[in-house]
Amino acid sequence: MSKPEKLTTTISTKGQVILPKTIRQHRDWGAGTRLTVEETADGVLLKRAPAFAPTTSEDVFGMLPFREKSKTLEEMDEAILAEAHRHHDRD
Repeated sequence: MSKPEKLTTTISTKGQVILPKTIRQHRDWGAGTRLTVEETADGVLLKRAPAFAPTTSEDVFGMLPFREKSKTLEEMDEAILAEAHRHHDRD
């Protein structure tokens, strides 16, 4: 396996860096792509920023309005069992 070609770029007076076209195309990083910048022992690491911030169920629990009476655990168990039977009996 051959070594990848080393590419160079220049930092502008505004601190901007232009990534070589081959890298942008290979990574599918078009104009407006958001990147995270991380300093590492080997240099600087650029990665595509996630589209959404990471969330947990606690972050979003209760976000949707619900106006009906809550189901009991027994009702939920019965519904799960009924769906499992319906799904299994279909085959």
